[in-house]
Amino acid sequence: MAIRSVRSIHLMWSHACDAMDRADRLHRQFFRLGQVGHLPAWEPPVDLFEGEGELLVRIALPDVDPGNFKLSLVDSALVLAGRRRLPPEAARWKIHQLEIPYGRLERRVALPPGQYRIAAHRYLNGCLEIQLERKMHDE
Repeated sequence: MAIRSVRSIHLMWSHACDAMDRADRLHRQFFRLGQVGHLPAWEPPVDLFEGEGELLVRIALPDVDPGNFKLSLVDSALVLAGRRRLPPEAARWKIHQLEIPYGRLERRVALPPGQYRIAAHRYLNGCLEIQLERKMHDE
């Protein structure tokens, strides 16, 4: 019975370590740092859904003013560029901890094969949703 107990503890410990590794990977992915030209940047996380002749792209941009980003279609990718600014109060405060990425952001989202156009977009609950429609060959 002691061997079974040791195996159970080892298995539970292994599962706990795996869960911590997954959480760490998700955290790094969510706040993944990138490089845009010579300026440091952060890349917001993206979800991409495909339907019949259309795509839905959701980009998490909490606390980013809608006037502070730009969307474009470049080659076979959707490109978002912008900036998340520190709150104005931060200029007069001493910062003790800063985990939320600020500054220039850019994200390039590779799209499935085809030609697309931006049909609609909206900013809701800190997420930018972009609806892309597949262009017909004669457009």
